[in-house]
Amino acid sequence: MVPLIRANDRLRATRHRAGEVVSAVGYGAGWSMAQRLPEPWVARGFDAIADRAAGRDSRAVAQLRANLGRAHPDLGDEALTALTREAMRSYLRYWKEAFRLPRWSSAEIRSRLVATNATRLFDPLASGQGVVAVLGHLGNWDHAGAWVTTQGVPFTTVAERLHPESLYDRFVAYRESLGMEVLPLTGGPDVTQVLQERLRAGGLVALLADRDLSDSGMEVDLLGEPARLPAGPALLALRTGSVLLPVVSHYDSTHTRLEFLPPLTTTEARMRDGVRDLTQQWAHVLGQAVRHHGRDWHMLQAVWSADRIKRVAS
Repeated sequence: MVPLIRANDRLRATRHRAGEVVSAVGYGAGWSMAQRLPEPWVARGFDAIADRAAGRDSRAVAQLRANLGRAHPDLGDEALTALTREAMRSYLRYWKEAFRLPRWSSAEIRSRLVATNATRLFDPLASGQGVVAVLGHLGNWDHAGAWVTTQGVPFTTVAERLHPESLYDRFVAYRESLGMEVLPLTGGPDVTQVLQERLRAGGLVALLADRDLSDSGMEVDLLGEPARLPAGPALLALRTGSVLLPVVSHYDSTHTRLEFLPPLTTTEARMRDGVRDLTQQWAHVLGQAVRHHGRDWHMLQAVWSADRIKRVAS
């Protein structure tokens, strides 16, 4: 029995490594194709990929559909299927733009994005105060980051390690080429310490915060159901006296739209209570963004606690 178990473990490991190689090759091919072919051709090709993926109803697509169903409980099956297809097209639009973005000029980066209330970001930075920009996986956050750097504002962010390592290195190099400082979530320097240093120096930190990657997030109410969201943005803001600024990115037919919302504040005296209050406020902002821009929420992983429990059980 033991040799059989070991053989099965080796087989699973081999399949995992093979999957990583296939993933790296697929991303590489997409990157090359998207940069070399005319944009209308690429757009049609990525739409076709999105439609095919939505029709297959894989585990990831099923989770996207479940997430959208929680955000839009009034939709029937047919409408929810249509919204899921639109969301997959939006997701592939993100990848199409991400692959082409390194070739855009600064002028093109700016012309393709429309920002609202950007002074909420630039004013505190100009006064020397740090800013924690908190976003969800909506629209095109890479385009948003590139737009910020074209305004002469560098910033620091954190990236989940991808496998294989070559794929992670490629994405880090890509984002750094756009002017971002990218810290690995794991396996690198003390991320919290570096982020605090950047904020105390009056810098900008931008964090995606609609999925808890550490399993140490805070349970909050998201659209009426329990969900775990990262507490890091609120904790960083309170520790460093920085502005906690919610930002929403979404698409229209031709542009990325970037909305800078009013900063989140708390009157709670205790740190933990303040973190909980701010994280719940962010959950409310996120919920409203998902309600208004559901087709642009690229969330193919479990967010709500009930779904996370089901995934662990399965």
